[in-house]
Amino acid sequence: MSNDTSPGISSVDSKSSDPSYGVPGHSHSDKDLLKLSLGAIGIVFGDIGTSPLYALKECFKGHHQLPVDDFHIYGLVSLIFWTMGLVVTVKYVMFIMKADNKGEGGSMSLLSLIIRGANPKLSRWLIVLGVFATALFYGDSMITPAISVLSAVEGLTVIEPSFDSWVPPVSVVILIGLFCIQARGTESVGRLFGPIMLVYFATLAILGAFNIITRSPAILLALNPYYAIHFFVSDPLQGFWALGSVVLSVTGAEALYADMGHFGRQPISLGWYWVVFPALTLNYLGQCALLSADHEAIANPFYFLAPDFLRIPLIILATFASIIASQAVITGAFSVTQQAIQLGYIPRLRVNHTSASTVGQIYIPSVNWVLMFMVMVLIAMFKTSTNLANAYGIAVTGTMFITSCMMGVLVHRVWHWKAWQSIPLVSSFLLIDGAFFLSNVTKIPEGGWFPLLIGFVVFTMLMTWSRGRHLMAERMRQVAMPIQLFIRSAAASAVRIPGTAIFLTPEDDGVPHALLHNLKHNKILHERVILLTVKIEDVPYVDPHYRASMSSLEDGFYRLIVRYGFMEEPDVPLALNKIEQSGPMLRMDDTSFFISRQTLIPSTHTGMAIWREKLFASMLRNSESATEFFKLPSNRVVELGSQIELVGSNGK
Repeated sequence: MSNDTSPGISSVDSKSSDPSYGVPGHSHSDKDLLKLSLGAIGIVFGDIGTSPLYALKECFKGHHQLPVDDFHIYGLVSLIFWTMGLVVTVKYVMFIMKADNKGEGGSMSLLSLIIRGANPKLSRWLIVLGVFATALFYGDSMITPAISVLSAVEGLTVIEPSFDSWVPPVSVVILIGLFCIQARGTESVGRLFGPIMLVYFATLAILGAFNIITRSPAILLALNPYYAIHFFVSDPLQGFWALGSVVLSVTGAEALYADMGHFGRQPISLGWYWVVFPALTLNYLGQCALLSADHEAIANPFYFLAPDFLRIPLIILATFASIIASQAVITGAFSVTQQAIQLGYIPRLRVNHTSASTVGQIYIPSVNWVLMFMVMVLIAMFKTSTNLANAYGIAVTGTMFITSCMMGVLVHRVWHWKAWQSIPLVSSFLLIDGAFFLSNVTKIPEGGWFPLLIGFVVFTMLMTWSRGRHLMAERMRQVAMPIQLFIRSAAASAVRIPGTAIFLTPEDDGVPHALLHNLKHNKILHERVILLTVKIEDVPYVDPHYRASMSSLEDGFYRLIVRYGFMEEPDVPLALNKIEQSGPMLRMDDTSFFISRQTLIPSTHTGMAIWREKLFASMLRNSESATEFFKLPSNRVVELGSQIELVGSNGK
């Protein structure tokens, strides 16, 4: 990880064996396990749970349309069932969810977990892959709300075809309302998510089972993988194209891993095995039983599962489920952004906490409004869930493929599996994910370009910020004065005044620029001078007992390092209240915080291309104030500006 050149913050690698790092475990009583499983059903499975609204329909009416006959019906439902079994059950639940970083999951956690033992060259490639997976997630978080709500509201056309023109505006109103309530938090609404989704999955199962029994019980034969294999063998090209739509049945699989830190592996696994997987299987089988008996139902097989008098209640329930799925992915975007900020890939942004009791419930205004704007753009551009499905799969499959690549490194370098164990497993996952990804590549002209465009834009911004911070850190180290030399030359000659001065610096050696400027312009030093560095470790949480370490230099100078995990929120005053190794107890009314704010100036020999330097400068100007980010008392902060040019030996 590169060092953060924001005042007072840096990212470092930590040792997994260090007792100072930890996270509360996920050992639960039976009662807690059921409660957490219910919560996971409401949050984690919202995205994959709404897939039956559009996945099977897109297999027949999507980019590569297939005939609605028993051969394709049996082949596709068998393919969907085994895709869920292999991708979700085997890959994610059985294997990848074991790769927890002190209890946390997701691309950033996995990246932090595996680069500790990797050599520098491999680490650079892993960072690129992990960051690109994160960038693709933002494209996914824009498409999921749009396609979920659109597909739910499209149920109105089943009741009355003339309602077709109402679907986009009704969807827009629902989504604007959803984004507008984000600032209020989701704690109270979140309590309803689990029960609503439990009712929703029960409805999926009941409707599916009813249609299997009444329409075509023989559809159960499609659980045999023979039908999926026969489908491919009979027409390999058509089978390959079908993968682009079949993968829609497992959208949201990454959420199982990403949200593991909130619920734990066991509750998520329990929810999948006993509720979600059976309900989805029954519903897909029911839709195919319906299609086998009535080919015209392909217009919207999900809603045609229900009798006429139940379709309006089903539309309402499906709309609630799509809102919950959207809420989950929006919240996920907030969490991923916070992790990326802490790990140094995104500038500081305003982060509001919406719950006094739950740390993970946050709201990031800038991310919320950008997502809302892009979702509106998507609905205006694509108008229907069928059109939007062309854009959906490539972000999902790209993330899955990258996860499989990172898993290959994990089992070899972290778990130390033997080659005969790791190669067959990882190769199988890469083959499956690669086939899904390549199938979706064919949809790039019809909409797949959108998540790729978003991914490349976000990836460029993240890597530019990381590279710019690295160059700034290098430049500041080059011009930094050794602290011992400074103390000997300045401490004796400067006027010492009462009080404590805390200088935030990203480096744990050298003299902070703010200290040099303060002495140069004000000609004074405080009686107690603390050089404070906040370090973000590559673990989710740091044990509070090992939060801070203080070392005495001499003549009233101290070096203080405060550590946080990338899932934690830095609170410098709170950490300072527990410091006892620097003389008298720190009092905020007797303490001043000095921050150096850098301004980039043009350079003829910059370490980045000029357009990236301008992008980095813009991001630096618009980043959140260090005062608010570190929760410093604003009336005790002094900002001192300095100019710096980016100078690097290589890389553009």
